[in-house]
Amino acid sequence: MTVTAPAATGAAGVLAPLLRDLFGGEPPLRLRTWDGGSYGPADAPTVVLRSPRALRRVLWSPGELGLARAYVTGELDVEGDLADGLRRVREAVAGGPGAARPRVDRVRAVRALLRLLGMHSVIGRPPAPPATEARLGGRPHSRVRDRAAISHHYDLSNDFYALILDGSMAYSSAFFEPGDTLADAQRRKLDMICRKLRLEPGMRLLDVGCGWGSLVLHAAREYGVSATGATLSGEQKAFVESRSAGLDVTVRLQDYRDVADGPYDAIGSVEMGEHVGRDNYPLYASALHRLVRPGGRVLVQQMSRGAGHPGGGPFIETYIAPDMHMRPVGATIALLEAPGLTFEHAEAMGEHYVRTVREWHRTFESRYAEAVALVGEEMTRVWRLYLVGGALAFEQGRMDVHQVLLRRP
Repeated sequence: MTVTAPAATGAAGVLAPLLRDLFGGEPPLRLRTWDGGSYGPADAPTVVLRSPRALRRVLWSPGELGLARAYVTGELDVEGDLADGLRRVREAVAGGPGAARPRVDRVRAVRALLRLLGMHSVIGRPPAPPATEARLGGRPHSRVRDRAAISHHYDLSNDFYALILDGSMAYSSAFFEPGDTLADAQRRKLDMICRKLRLEPGMRLLDVGCGWGSLVLHAAREYGVSATGATLSGEQKAFVESRSAGLDVTVRLQDYRDVADGPYDAIGSVEMGEHVGRDNYPLYASALHRLVRPGGRVLVQQMSRGAGHPGGGPFIETYIAPDMHMRPVGATIALLEAPGLTFEHAEAMGEHYVRTVREWHRTFESRYAEAVALVGEEMTRVWRLYLVGGALAFEQGRMDVHQVLLRRP
């Protein structure tokens, strides 16, 4: 049973009518403002506005982006379970049982802001964007811009990723069976890929977007193949090379459009297709077809968006994966078939991604201070929001991930 707090006070009291408009009644969260004011149910996660700048960010960038900017700078914080808070808000404003649609009275909003202006410096010039935002130039999905987008996320620090991921450094959905640790589930996923590709000793494997090399290293070590990985991240290339001694593994700093030494017996591409972009996806599919031999197999593990959901979003596309694009899995399969590949199999893994991200988040929180020492407080807050929000998107079915197996006739 929800316990209602005492009457709203301070700046929170001025904002209370707007929150009631937004949520169609009492808000699902408690609000505490920089002046000590508060409003909302006492037993809910508490949103803390530490500075009027938090409101200013939302005024200049309404919605998800403004809230994210305030959170990563620490001007807005959440006390209690962040995932529970995000879940409650989304259910209240985006279609939960009996939920009201957002409807803020504009006249009431202006009056509230004018009243706050008399109390605090809420209205003013837009605050500068946080330093952790991606700042890319050039034509979307040109080779130069794609390399900059990948570098923004993946060149953060190998040591930082090692804090979060399992020993294989697999940065993609695992596949869990009962009793599995994250390391067990990642190995199980890698074996699934190798078996679906029917890898045998002496075969040539290409991994398009090889990350930190979990697939090429595993396939070379356990299946005896000659494995080549392509990445746009210099940090990833250096990492794979540091682990490939004694294995038939080559890693290149190379765009998928520039790979020209086919045909390969098999190709894997694990959670890389999201970065290709809407307009360039046919080029990506054609490259996979061109580079695999007749009779060879291609496995694409890729995120998709649920029907009616946009996928991605302003926060992800500004801080984590600039220029990313997702579509429903059926549309992806059609694009992969268009150059001449034949669809054989698809396996949904969304429930496994929820657990994967939760395992990453648990490890991340246990090593939070180490993360701050490596990349700074602001970037660490970006990652906390990313991991919590990502798990929630898969939990609620707004996003999914699939392994799609195809064959070149």
